[in-house]
Amino acid sequence: MEPNTNEATAPKRLKTGGRKPLIIIGAIVVVLAAAYVALCAYANSLDTFYPNTTINGVDVAGLTPEQAAERLRQEVPAETVEFYLPRTDETGDGESAPEEVTLYEETPAAESTYRELGVTEDLDYETSAQFAFDTTQGRSSFLAKGGEYLACLIGADGRLSVVQEPEEAVFQAKMKELSEQFSREAQDASYEVTENAIQITKARNGLSVSAAGLTESVQARWNGTGDGEAVGILVDSAQILPAKTLTAQEIYDDCSGVVKNASYDKETGTIVPEEAGADFDVAEAQRLLDAAEPGETVTVPAQVELPAVTAEELEQVLFRDVLGEARTHVGGTSARRSNVKLSAASINEYVMNSGDVFSYNEVVGQRTAARGYQAAPAYVQGETVDEIGGGICQTSSTLYLACLRSNLEITERYAHRYVPAYITAGMDATVSWGGPDYKFTNNSLYPIKIVTRYENNYLTVQILGTNVDGTSVKMTNEWLSTTPYETVYEDDPTLAPGTEQVKTTPYTGYKYRTYRNVYDADGKLISSTYEATSDYKSRNKVILRGPAVETAGGDAQLPDGTTDPADPTTPTEPTEPQDPNVPAEPAEPAAPDDGWTIQTPEQGGQQAADQAGGTGASGETGTSADVLPQDEPFV
Repeated sequence: MEPNTNEATAPKRLKTGGRKPLIIIGAIVVVLAAAYVALCAYANSLDTFYPNTTINGVDVAGLTPEQAAERLRQEVPAETVEFYLPRTDETGDGESAPEEVTLYEETPAAESTYRELGVTEDLDYETSAQFAFDTTQGRSSFLAKGGEYLACLIGADGRLSVVQEPEEAVFQAKMKELSEQFSREAQDASYEVTENAIQITKARNGLSVSAAGLTESVQARWNGTGDGEAVGILVDSAQILPAKTLTAQEIYDDCSGVVKNASYDKETGTIVPEEAGADFDVAEAQRLLDAAEPGETVTVPAQVELPAVTAEELEQVLFRDVLGEARTHVGGTSARRSNVKLSAASINEYVMNSGDVFSYNEVVGQRTAARGYQAAPAYVQGETVDEIGGGICQTSSTLYLACLRSNLEITERYAHRYVPAYITAGMDATVSWGGPDYKFTNNSLYPIKIVTRYENNYLTVQILGTNVDGTSVKMTNEWLSTTPYETVYEDDPTLAPGTEQVKTTPYTGYKYRTYRNVYDADGKLISSTYEATSDYKSRNKVILRGPAVETAGGDAQLPDGTTDPADPTTPTEPTEPQDPNVPAEPAEPAAPDDGWTIQTPEQGGQQAADQAGGTGASGETGTSADVLPQDEPFV
């Protein structure tokens, strides 16, 4: 069948397009434009703040600037602001926060009202409110106001902020107060040893917050937020102060060694704390330390050895007691007395901690003219000569006796060549630069101090320390033997015939043994122990004689009163002192020279007679040897 091609019977096509849609759209636009213009007109007519408007977080919607000012005056001073400090011991880890980025504490370090910061009711809130109104609603164009109103209406805008200049004096005072509150010293890691544990305090970094820096942080927050809400202030101007850390291994290495008592720092004059010894599990200690918060103290079980003397105890008893003292009379030439005084000053106020060893030569130093020492009688190879520093052995001897009476340990001591007269036999100590030295050790648990005093030709040496049990010491000596001197004649053709002259004064030799006798606080003898043996040499008496006088028969005749040198007179033996098994100090002499000077027959009789008119060890004519200082600073 052929298709129907009759146009009359064919269906008609629908026509598209036309003007009607455009008319509808235009009408909508006109309506919207008219509505927006009406909205702009409405917004422009308002003398109040738009809906949802806040100034510094205070709701001022629907209020005139004057009303808003009053509300600000009522609410702003009472608002609070929080301050957040940096986490001084923690920064970003690269995962939850960027590496090395400063993190802040979650809990505020302080909270303050605006009133406390100087934003009080007395400020000019009217100007602030009017400024906020004018800069938003007052200065916008007519057509812009409609959009601004809509933005506030839907809550997309309307958060305004103004800068309130606080009362300067109040503000600065608060900044100073808070900066001091926020600042703290770095807390170094430390540890304390107790009876059965170690208390380890983990290091905590410090923080330095200046008032000026805090002011900048507050002002930056006030000027830069603009969000109209009360926001915390990050104290980003703070400076972190690093603290010294300690690992468990470092602590172990420090405290597992030798136990140390509290001691005295000679340079600063302060007490050095004690050190205890402890043994503990290092790995377990480090685990506890790692899990602790900065500044937290953890307890680590340990095997502990505590010191005998603590700093707290030492503060109460330091140099409290006179452990022992000695006093001797200083004779001889003025040069000798000057040397004694100078050497005594060298050891005055000298402090020794427990275990320290004192060396007389090291402390006094070399005796030279440049240091003020003078030439005075001394012994060189048994002869009496003038030497620089003669007499300084009296200081070492007086110190030696004070040490004995203080019950200190004698490390090195030598007796004189001849028995000295200014101190008890066996209680002397000779010294020489480059030769014999006198040394002793502080074997007590406490520091000691040497104190010397030179007055009216008497030298006093005291040992100050701490006597905890009230013990005391008395020294005794035991005479062992005597070595007589001989009288030797030498011809001297320069002398007048029949005359004599003493060339060398004599000394009798003696041997003594000394004992240290310790008594308790009630005077009861605790112990009597051997201390030392002193073997003093003899020195022959040398007499010069002139030519013999010729007799009528031509035989030579010896001077009157002389004997044949082949048959010297032997001095009487000294009386043996009291049995040393019954310790007792010899009686003090009438003159207080602390001497226990033994007046043997030779010293008190024959020897004095032999030396009468001769030159003694002091270099002074006509003085008996038993009262002369007989030092031997040079051997």
